[in-house]
Amino acid sequence: MRYRAGGRLEAVMVVIAPSLLLCTIRAMTTTTLLIPTYQHMLQTLSGLLDKAEQQMPDRAEALLAARLATDMFPLAAQVRFAAFQAQEAVFRLRGERVPGWLEAIAAEGRNAGDTCGSIADARKRIDSALSFLADVSDGAVDFSCDLPIAIELPGGIIFDMTCEQYARDWALPQFYFHVITAYAILRNQGVAIGKADYVPHMFAYLRPVRMAN
Repeated sequence: MRYRAGGRLEAVMVVIAPSLLLCTIRAMTTTTLLIPTYQHMLQTLSGLLDKAEQQMPDRAEALLAARLATDMFPLAAQVRFAAFQAQEAVFRLRGERVPGWLEAIAAEGRNAGDTCGSIADARKRIDSALSFLADVSDGAVDFSCDLPIAIELPGGIIFDMTCEQYARDWALPQFYFHVITAYAILRNQGVAIGKADYVPHMFAYLRPVRMAN
């Protein structure tokens, strides 16, 4: 309704596009937040390795041992940690134990300073994680906020969180840390990459340019 001068009310029809209506009634869930994020950024990681191989075919394998600082894990570890984090969250948010095969990937990352493996090995970890995520069903990690999650680290450090805190404060930040560290290692080693290589999925949202008549 719209108020007009003179005290008269006038009916006004408002037409809402179906796509906008869908956006107003479809709430973001943990599944729709985490799973596409992991998929996009693992695809980014794969693309970064592609760039390294294309630009430095003679050095690409050696780049897996590169680090940003001497007390940081090498590129090979960052790839494995990212693959681990993306899959770990699914199990934890479903209230399930992290399986041994997934813990083995984290162990590979911790030992990557001694055994870096190959680019093919690193890509296999990414591809396996993407295949796993593709099979995650709708709503699979939509949580009950009372679900307790404990993260145990070396040295007896334990973080106790709700599933909401875990998703927000651990699962996403830890995953992004390893992806951006991998990016930074490659950039520091001279691979010509930029922001477009870090977020290539954004081009799906690019507004078409309208040519002037």
